[in-house]
Amino acid sequence: MARQSAVGDKSLAFAKRVAKLYRYLFDQKKEIILSKQILRSGTSIGANIREGLYAQSRKDFISKMSIALKEASETDYWLEVLLSAEYLSEKEYSSLKMDNDEILKLLTSIIKTTKCNNP
Repeated sequence: MARQSAVGDKSLAFAKRVAKLYRYLFDQKKEIILSKQILRSGTSIGANIREGLYAQSRKDFISKMSIALKEASETDYWLEVLLSAEYLSEKEYSSLKMDNDEILKLLTSIIKTTKCNNP
């Protein structure tokens, strides 16, 4: 069983939502390229957080959390593209964006706090 963390739990729940979004976009909207992009970035957030929880060093932890932050930022981009291309409604977009924004804020805080703390 993996170590528990709020950001880890939130990223896992978000990854499940993204997987369902992928299935919806692929099956219902027949959208292949964008759906694969958001699936990759949206699920990578949690994978990097999970790796970070078992980091070999403080530097490794910061690196994994930073990669997760980059993936969350990329996911934000794909959400905007899906909204502007009218694959997502404003309501669907807002709900997913709110969850992703929360993860972005948590990761930013974790990285800043870790960098400021003495080793």
